[in-house]
Amino acid sequence: MATTKQDAAEIERASPTRSLTNSQEKEPIIEALDDDPVYSYEEQRKIIQRLDWRLITVAGIIYMNSLMDRANLPNAAIAGMNEDLDMEDGYGYSIIALVFFVTYTLFQPPATILTRKIGPRPFLSGICLAWGAVMVGFGFVQTWQTLIPLRLLLGLFEAGYFPGVVYLISTWYSRYDMQKRYAGFYALGLVSAGCSGILAYGLMQMDGLGGLEGWRWIFIIFGLMTVAAAVIGVLFLVDFPDVAVNKQNWKFLSKEEIDFILRRINKDRQDANSEPWNFRAWLSAGKDWKIWMFALQFFSLTTQTYSIAYFLPIILRQNMGFSIGESQMLTAPPYGGAAIVMFICAWVGDKYRVRGPLMLFTCSLSLIGLPLLGWAESAAARYCGTFLIAAAANGGVPTVMAYQANNIRGQWKRAFASATLVGFGSIGGIAGSTVFRTQDSPTFRPGIWACIAVNIMIIIIVAINTYVFRRQNRRADRGEVILEGDPNFRYTI
Repeated sequence: MATTKQDAAEIERASPTRSLTNSQEKEPIIEALDDDPVYSYEEQRKIIQRLDWRLITVAGIIYMNSLMDRANLPNAAIAGMNEDLDMEDGYGYSIIALVFFVTYTLFQPPATILTRKIGPRPFLSGICLAWGAVMVGFGFVQTWQTLIPLRLLLGLFEAGYFPGVVYLISTWYSRYDMQKRYAGFYALGLVSAGCSGILAYGLMQMDGLGGLEGWRWIFIIFGLMTVAAAVIGVLFLVDFPDVAVNKQNWKFLSKEEIDFILRRINKDRQDANSEPWNFRAWLSAGKDWKIWMFALQFFSLTTQTYSIAYFLPIILRQNMGFSIGESQMLTAPPYGGAAIVMFICAWVGDKYRVRGPLMLFTCSLSLIGLPLLGWAESAAARYCGTFLIAAAANGGVPTVMAYQANNIRGQWKRAFASATLVGFGSIGGIAGSTVFRTQDSPTFRPGIWACIAVNIMIIIIVAINTYVFRRQNRRADRGEVILEGDPNFRYTI
């Protein structure tokens, strides 16, 4: 039967990609995901950029304060806290570092549920305000034992933020827009954590002001900064897209623009709208083996990440012989290098739609840097090793977050997966806080061997994932299996 012009027009409108006229030849609309009935490609990019500035920036500012608050412990330790609170001998410092993760781990699983039920603005901003107040309290302790309940409270309040915001970001972006956004969010915290040493050195100069030691001012000022970040969150954090479409925050996107976001998510993975809360459905996500494999990867990463975060100033001081001021200042460059590696991985990962190979790349960096730190003769070579270790551990964090988010579907499954991922990350924090022990100074080689082991575990997990995902994708292509309840879904390698 001959095709009429009207039929041809209908076929063109139904096509997953638009045919380009001469005036549109440079418009980079290639994929069905970018083919929207209302907005052009340029208009879509502008909407997503506005979302980036609002969501990623505000979430990153709060996370920046979270990481700076955690990084304050080693800075305060070498600024005189250990001496003043009698923690120079024994396990006092390791205990203080460790207890944070007890409550941080226990209270993460319900965080994604509470974020959805209460709402991101009141819940995430509220817990930020609470941990800022606790941080101020750190500046007034008189014994190191008093730090234990304060660190437990800090872990309780911080527990909800990271899984909540990871879940929130995953609901606003398509699968191959995610890693760059996770990298931008995480990089704000990462760079600030590196710069916290420089700021801490400046705050040390307040020693004696108001009758307080310099290390106390480190906690007080950073705590007040966190309170200010909580106020920013109250004003500017966004809600979930399916809620924001009817209840917008400051009207930064119109209803039509949020409808576009929802169309884009549904076109990508068909899970833009929230499912009714069902505890059994939420818990049943734990039957999926992939969730636990991603969680083990995140555990391995954070074991290394936290070990560096808590002990880098101490390693610089005791392993390389730098002064207190130099040790605090020299913590910044490795984190700056890590941010660069993180963005390179994010760009490559989203452009070429790969995750596992990037994990192998970051592990290779770490497996070069760790022996340098442990066995190189010169301090310069050992310091170079810290660059590679920081780049590997922190550069892998957004990658594994995107790796997980790309390979699951469903709102409550996504909520369970986010909580599990970050929960295992906090267990890695417990391990990381004990990796570099005071008695292993100055070489800290047992801790270095532990970090080598977790990198090997990541490599094994990625190899298993890659084999299974390729096999399942081929079966789905042949029509033998439906993946994640969607005939069009394919796993990201």
